[in-house]
Amino acid sequence: MPNIRTSLNIHTNMTTNTESNNGWHVPSVNAMLRALQFGDSLLPVGSFSFSNGLESAVQLGVVHDPRSLGDFVRVVVEQAARSDGVAVLSAFRAARAGNESEVDQVDQTVFNRKLNEEMRTMTVRMGRKLGEMADRVLGPCEASAWLERIKAGITPGCYPIGQALVFESLRLSEREAFAAHQYGLASMLVNASLRLMKLHYLDAQSVLFRVNAHAEADYQRIVSKSIEDMSSFAPMIDVFAAAHVQARVRMFMN
Repeated sequence: MPNIRTSLNIHTNMTTNTESNNGWHVPSVNAMLRALQFGDSLLPVGSFSFSNGLESAVQLGVVHDPRSLGDFVRVVVEQAARSDGVAVLSAFRAARAGNESEVDQVDQTVFNRKLNEEMRTMTVRMGRKLGEMADRVLGPCEASAWLERIKAGITPGCYPIGQALVFESLRLSEREAFAAHQYGLASMLVNASLRLMKLHYLDAQSVLFRVNAHAEADYQRIVSKSIEDMSSFAPMIDVFAAAHVQARVRMFMN
């Protein structure tokens, strides 16, 4: 019979997810910590430099209080679920199947759907930084090979693809990968709002909490979709992004 120290070591080293008796997915403690680390809005991939169109929305007076901020963040996150969120799931499944060419196909599809130059800059800059971080922190993994293909010009290196590869390497679930993507985007916007408008920090957290309440429903809406189904329609967001390119004074790169 193993002693207490051996038992503790066994449990400490468990990183895989499990299922409880009722069939619910239950991540291990280590898996939860990995998800928290790589889903952190302070992850050093440069997200602090971008506002996803929020800066223009504030400058034009469309976003001016907690309610309008919540509406804006909700629209951006919902549209992201139907586009980049679908890509996260598709790339995750391709990586789990060991299909690098399909991963790159999803990557290129995401890039092609970024109509605004700043949006393309944001997604590839953050994607490459995430790949570099994963290669350094995790060691050789799917993201390492992806990073080499980015450097070789084979694939553009969009951020949602990097997230999918990192979470697959960590043996987490696709639901957790989707949740991290959605949370990171909402958190990026809320953090940017604190630098752009007069907003109480607790109001900002309330906005984030309300927006995140829709994540499971968003996941269920796109879980069966493929990259051919990727779509988004938020013309005002595109207008804000275009206006930001011409802005003479701005705090954020995007």
